[in-house]
Amino acid sequence: MSSKVQSPVSVASVFLWIGFVCAISFMEAWLKFRAPGITLPLGLGIGRLVFGALNKVEWVFALSLLFPLLSVRRFMKASTLLYLLAIIILIVQSLWMLPTLDARAEMYIQGITPPRSNIHFYYVGAEFVKVASLFIYAITLFKQNHSRTPFTQESTQRTY
Repeated sequence: MSSKVQSPVSVASVFLWIGFVCAISFMEAWLKFRAPGITLPLGLGIGRLVFGALNKVEWVFALSLLFPLLSVRRFMKASTLLYLLAIIILIVQSLWMLPTLDARAEMYIQGITPPRSNIHFYYVGAEFVKVASLFIYAITLFKQNHSRTPFTQESTQRTY
C-alpha cells in the first residue's frame, strides 16, 4: 500500500494550531494561578501577554491554511465551513473578546474591580467550538489529502 499526504503543511498547521490553543487556553491559563506567589494582578498580566502572543500565532496558522485553500480551489468544499467557523471565532476573539478581557484585566491590575461579566465564559466556549471545528477539519483535510493505492484482488492473494 502506498500513501502520501498531499498538503502536509496544511495538515501540520491545523494540528499545531489546535495544540497551541489547547496548551494555552485549557492548561496554562488556569495553572498559572496555582503557582506559589502568583497574585491575581500578576497572573492577569502574564495572561494578557500570553494570550496576545497566542492570538498572533493563531493568525499565522489561519493564514497559512487560507492560501493553500485558495490556490487549489478547495474553498467551496463543505469541510471548509469548519475552517471558516474557526476564522469567524478568531475574528470575534481578536476584535471583541480579547480587547474586552484585556480592559478588565487592566482594571484588576490597577486595583479596580470591574462589574460582573460573562465574557470570560464566552471566550472559553468559543475556544471549545474553535478547537472542535479545527479538529474535525484537520481529520477531514487529512482524509481528503490522503490517497491510497487500492488493493487489487491479486495483491491480496497469496501464492503457495
